[in-house]
Amino acid sequence: MTWLYLIVAGLGEFGLVSFIKLSDGFTNRTYSLLTGISGIISFSFLAKAVELLPIGVAYGIWTGIGSIGSVIIGMYFFNENKSVSKVVYISFIIIGVTGLKTFS
Repeated sequence: MTWLYLIVAGLGEFGLVSFIKLSDGFTNRTYSLLTGISGIISFSFLAKAVELLPIGVAYGIWTGIGSIGSVIIGMYFFNENKSVSKVVYISFIIIGVTGLKTFS
């Protein structure tokens, strides 16, 4: 169950960054509200995960999920640059997150 908490926290993290982008500097109330809700979800589930997981492992995986999700969302929904180097570096993050989960 702890890993599920961590995955939900990571999903909330890239939801948070996506909604920040859509909030237009917090001038769009709907996306500003969704930013806050995503942040609350993300931090609440991270707090539950660190009750049983080491903080370094939980934080590394949480930020990894958020980073990967943010890059993918940026490339496909915000028309950000798609490049081979981005895919390579995302792969490094995935390898690191997998390693943390495997050896923790």
